[in-house]
Amino acid sequence: MENPLLLFPQLNISASKDKSYYKVMKSAVKEEPHKASKPGAKQKRNRLSLLLQKPEFHEGDHLGKPGNLTKAASVSPEEAVKWGESFDKLLSEKAGLDAFTKFLKTEFSEENIEFWIACEDYKKSKTAHELLPKAKTIFETFIKKDAPKEVNLDFHTKEVTSQNIGQPLITTFDAAQNTVYRLMEQDSYPRFLRSDPYLNLIKGRNPSRPTLRRRSRSFTVNDFQGARPDFTVW
Repeated sequence: MENPLLLFPQLNISASKDKSYYKVMKSAVKEEPHKASKPGAKQKRNRLSLLLQKPEFHEGDHLGKPGNLTKAASVSPEEAVKWGESFDKLLSEKAGLDAFTKFLKTEFSEENIEFWIACEDYKKSKTAHELLPKAKTIFETFIKKDAPKEVNLDFHTKEVTSQNIGQPLITTFDAAQNTVYRLMEQDSYPRFLRSDPYLNLIKGRNPSRPTLRRRSRSFTVNDFQGARPDFTVW
């Protein structure tokens, strides 16, 4: 019998050529996914670059850190000294209110000043139609049980306030606002005046490096039951 390779010369493919063919094919298969991955990698780098440009990735821009207590408030040492004259003086000035709010953020107790500000805005309502939606928002945010930013109120004040939400008046939150005001005045305000950022401000120095945030022990309403409320501040 004749050699089949002689009858069919087209089948006479050498082993070396066969190996070369598969090597080329294998290389082509590897290159395709590699090329496809390049745009994805580029997109990832672009996304990372955009994220790094966001404010929350910059430590110095975090409002809750003591080092930035007075960053947004360009005040002179003389003006800052006046904040120590009284709590009412501190809150009556925009820069002082801003600095105190940032201080409370470092102690995780900013709900007190946010409630006080909401009550101030509520009392500026010009029509009766504005009162009801604002009253419900304040109640659901700060007063009702397990509210997201529940403030510390005694049982009687909370009950009286709750009963008046259905038909709110301009004075509906006065008792609750006064209670929270007194708690801040006798608890948070003295610590604010002793804080390093405030002391550095009145001395004309740059704020010190931020420290770890901690939640302070807030006094309860019972701690001040002996104190007589003073509504003249309103």
